[in-house]
Amino acid sequence: MNEKTTQLLLATVAALLAAHHFMPLPLVPTAQAGEKAAIHTVLRARTIELVDERGQTRVNLRTEPNGEVVFRMMDARGTIRVKLGASEDGSGLVLLDDQTEPGVHILASRKGTTVALAEKGKETRVLKP
Repeated sequence: MNEKTTQLLLATVAALLAAHHFMPLPLVPTAQAGEKAAIHTVLRARTIELVDERGQTRVNLRTEPNGEVVFRMMDARGTIRVKLGASEDGSGLVLLDDQTEPGVHILASRKGTTVALAEKGKETRVLKP
């Protein structure tokens, strides 16, 4: 695969991930049988967490004290596997491997845009426009 094809593929994957994470989802609370579910048009919070059936946090969306907004997705053990952040300086996406090492790291900031691809035992490849 040549470098131009790799860059196009990475840009497409990044766009699809961003679109998926920012799709509006209806907020429908669980209703009892025969009961109509309320639909809220706005949910305001500083932190939103999704938990699994054991109560383990699997998704965390919060505003940090420095103003950054961070979306984290965790595996069943609570280890962060995906992190998406946005601040005044720009945004970033990190996809972490089984050793919590960055496999894909995409940054768009005032300093520029980079896509870094890493795999254990191989040299990290950094793509810049």
